[in-house]
Amino acid sequence: MEFLRTQQEVRECVGAWKISGRRLALVPTMGALHEGHLALVRRAKQEADAVIVSIFVNPLQFAPNEDFERYPRSLAADGALLRTEEVGALFCPSAHEMYPENFQTQVTLDKLSDVLCGHSRPGHFRGVATVVLKLFHIVQPDVALFGWKDAQQFILLRRMVEDLNLPIKMIGVETVREEDGLAMSSRNANLSGDERREAPAIYAALQGARERIESGELTAETLRRAIAEKIQSDTHARLDYVEIVSLDKLQPLEEIVPGNTLIAVAVQFPRARLIDNIRL
Repeated sequence: MEFLRTQQEVRECVGAWKISGRRLALVPTMGALHEGHLALVRRAKQEADAVIVSIFVNPLQFAPNEDFERYPRSLAADGALLRTEEVGALFCPSAHEMYPENFQTQVTLDKLSDVLCGHSRPGHFRGVATVVLKLFHIVQPDVALFGWKDAQQFILLRRMVEDLNLPIKMIGVETVREEDGLAMSSRNANLSGDERREAPAIYAALQGARERIESGELTAETLRRAIAEKIQSDTHARLDYVEIVSLDKLQPLEEIVPGNTLIAVAVQFPRARLIDNIRL
């Protein structure tokens, strides 16, 4: 596995791969890798001849009062995992490498970034779209892979690729969960023992909503209220939002629309903000 620090090193590495005719997949991450990330890597190896993983804790997507400084970082362990998975290259740029002095350009998606997490975290998706577009230009992948746990992020980035006519195949990979249902996340490491025991209630609430839908309940407000009550009764977390929206445009729904519904949840524990969702 090649360890790359600069854009020039990436371009030289990727250029050699492309000359030899290899199809290239990119897996962008912020590190602190877990089985969810490795599922992306394994799918990438099915889709392409060479895989490059990026690790960059992107300051642009964190507000001043958020957890940028305490976001988990474990580069040595991450590198060991990726070598085991036989990844072709790991790109770990510095903040200055990605955002040199006088950097001014950012990417905005007006509608998709204003709802759900975008409403709670103004500017977050501007930072996400900006760094991912930069990675796309640096790496020039044929395929890029993202997890459906971050559904809004994937939908937004897929829209960016379509709008800007980028020749990249966007693939969403299903959420990987712990045995108790908790969606795997790097931020789970910041939960206390009690919080970790409470956190599976998030997915349990979503699964309860799925069961109600299968039994014929389609009214969004009824389902939203049931999810919120379950989370609030079973955890000490602050409920950020429970929303039921269309999967294509992230617009609020009054009733479940089979094949085009996203039920998304965000909760805030003292040191970790967790999100989860189901698609119907």
